[in-house]
Amino acid sequence: MSVEALVGHIRPDSAVAAVSTDQPRRMISPAVSDLIARASIGALFTLLSFNIFTDFMRTGHVTGLLLLVGESLVVVLTILRRRTNIVDRSAAAAISTTVSLAGPALLRATDGHAGWAPDQVTALVSGLGLLLVVVGKMTLGRSFGVVPANRGVVVRGPYSFVRHPIYTGYLVTHASFLVAHPAPWNLAVILIADFALIVRALMEERVLSSDAAYQRYCERVGWHLVPGVF
Repeated sequence: MSVEALVGHIRPDSAVAAVSTDQPRRMISPAVSDLIARASIGALFTLLSFNIFTDFMRTGHVTGLLLLVGESLVVVLTILRRRTNIVDRSAAAAISTTVSLAGPALLRATDGHAGWAPDQVTALVSGLGLLLVVVGKMTLGRSFGVVPANRGVVVRGPYSFVRHPIYTGYLVTHASFLVAHPAPWNLAVILIADFALIVRALMEERVLSSDAAYQRYCERVGWHLVPGVF
């Protein structure tokens, strides 16, 4: 079963209920939920920063620092993001978002193990991924968000080639980090977190699917993450 089919089987009608603005049964207000999300992202970033800086001081490798720069933009844009009422608040969306966000913070720089490629090579590849992440996030601006939501349709820049260029950049930086720090733990974390990232991307598309502007955009841009592949 493809990832698209899997997402399609996750309560197809739940997206309608999830984006409804009339939710009297919610125990936590959107403002409190938003505050918790921002605090959680800050805590995860702090954990990742400590691990990466420790490795850099010990080895001088910069691949991890590039990963850290990309993740720092998540913190900044989460604080500045535009509020919206069209949000997927389903359990599936919450789980996929949480897993994909927590993954990078759980990565560990290997101690005393050589990478599969020189640091210069992995740093270069990671830098290219970071560039894609930065350009994508700058293009989104305040339309950037963490959970699947409609904060406006952006079709310019790297979004002219794939629907989720930021996530493509994440995949590149994560793969580069794994090559620089090969370990069973890192491999498991990346496989799980990046699978959740792909599910999250498809759930974002489901939330946006009722938007006429997004429908026209999808007719022009058919690739989710990698042109010619997926």
